[in-house]
Amino acid sequence: MYAEERQQAILTRARELGSVDVDTLSTGFDVSQETIRRDLKTLEHAGVVRRTHGGAIPVERLTFEPALAQRDQLMTEEKEAIAHEAVALLPESGAILIDAGSTTRRLAQILPVDRGLTVVTNSPAIGLLLAHRDDLTVMLLGGRLRKTTIATVDDWALHAISQVHVDIAFMATNGLSVARGLTTPDPSEAGIKRAMIASAARVILLADHTKTDDNYFARFGDLDDVDLLVSDSGLSDESTQQFLQAGLDVVRARPLQR
Repeated sequence: MYAEERQQAILTRARELGSVDVDTLSTGFDVSQETIRRDLKTLEHAGVVRRTHGGAIPVERLTFEPALAQRDQLMTEEKEAIAHEAVALLPESGAILIDAGSTTRRLAQILPVDRGLTVVTNSPAIGLLLAHRDDLTVMLLGGRLRKTTIATVDDWALHAISQVHVDIAFMATNGLSVARGLTTPDPSEAGIKRAMIASAARVILLADHTKTDDNYFARFGDLDDVDLLVSDSGLSDESTQQFLQAGLDVVRARPLQR
């Protein structure tokens, strides 16, 4: 097979699977890993893939962002397990921040009633969910409402978050990798997430295992900006070790007993 044919086959596979890795491609095409890395470099220079740690993803995936309602139907059991694990990390009192997202919303749903917390959020959905709670003080960040994520962003939200300090920020992300850190498709979303991280004494990332090794257009944090990753039992031992070696503590939530 000529190099051009192999590269076209790699691109087709990346688009079909969402990502490819060097080890699997090397075995599948019976060529060296260095040859595959050169192929991926050529495809990246052509503007059709973005190389990642150990592989590549098609550029179409960098800008694809499913709507909140669609994301809410994915990995539901894993997200619930993550949320229940995160409850144990809540402070006894003080202020927390809950980022907009389908996993973080599940945490908001099960906040205990004995804490008297102040909850800061850029998610109107989370704000409405908690509005009836007499034991909580809910602070909703204003700003432009992004229709895709139903989250507030831009100057008004950035100004508001710059004026507060929280004990813990429970953050969401679209992508998480050792190579690029925390990423999301939209720069305005990245901006508010970056400001949220800066506002917190401790940052806890809630992300199911499908987010790992994904990379999106806008980067909003390094792994060392996060104090703890709470993921699910689907997070592989290999990925867990990579995060631990990069200095990120990891908790894998066990499936909930039904």
